[in-house]
Amino acid sequence: MQPVPARILGLLLVSDKTELSFEEIQNSLKISKSSTSASLNLLISLNRIEYITYSGVRKRYFRLKIFNWKEDMKKKMEEISEISTLFKEVIKQRSKSTKEFNQSLYEIVDFFDFFNDEVPAIFKKWEQKHKKNKEVK
Repeated sequence: MQPVPARILGLLLVSDKTELSFEEIQNSLKISKSSTSASLNLLISLNRIEYITYSGVRKRYFRLKIFNWKEDMKKKMEEISEISTLFKEVIKQRSKSTKEFNQSLYEIVDFFDFFNDEVPAIFKKWEQKHKKNKEVK
């Protein structure tokens, strides 16, 4: 990731305020308007941040998209599954003469499939642990 978007993510992560305006971000990081705008648009397109508005206020307030992290993880898992499927098709089309390269693709596919098989159990285990921790607190 480029430095300015990374700095914006860092600022939103450590700021005492959970939402910051364009100007607050720009002034805190001492970056230009164009760099701020381009970086915010990039982070929005990458689904890392979102903005909200308040009735009667023209400013947009930017915040991290951490509230739907479970759904985001599920989408990432779907993406990994799609990549695995694509790589399986690629392997079918590849020449047998590139054994080492093909073997690396097989390993990637094998790992992705293993990962996708294991994550639901990890989620379930985490939810049980998280539920117990909530009850204790």
